[in-house]
Amino acid sequence: MIMIRKRILNPGRIRKISGGFSYIPHRFLTGGFLASLDQKEILLYLFLVLVSDRHGLSYYSYDMICSLIQLTLDEYIEARDGLLKKDLISFDGKVFQVLELPATPYFSAPLPGEDPAVVARRIRQSLAEASQ
Repeated sequence: MIMIRKRILNPGRIRKISGGFSYIPHRFLTGGFLASLDQKEILLYLFLVLVSDRHGLSYYSYDMICSLIQLTLDEYIEARDGLLKKDLISFDGKVFQVLELPATPYFSAPLPGEDPAVVARRIRQSLAEASQ
């Protein structure tokens, strides 16, 4: 394995937390949570992380969310329901809460006719690539 040496490329522009409080734990990638989401779920999750406070709370309306991240209402509902099912967010009809990551990611059942072994191999490959 090749070890990449990291160095700061632009010392005048190092990121710091100021104002907001959004972050995504590294385990979101290495623990397989990213691989468990479809593109719309990733987009909505990232948006909710970006707009949430230090407790993970945000209260953007669905029409504002759809407008800002360019989702149709149906796409928004599907993504929201997917994140709820995967236990990544809570929603009471008005307020969202981005939750602490659960112990393991939720993977939906394979599509009809899709070999579970192929799905498992894809997931392992994704995780291996992410850890490199």
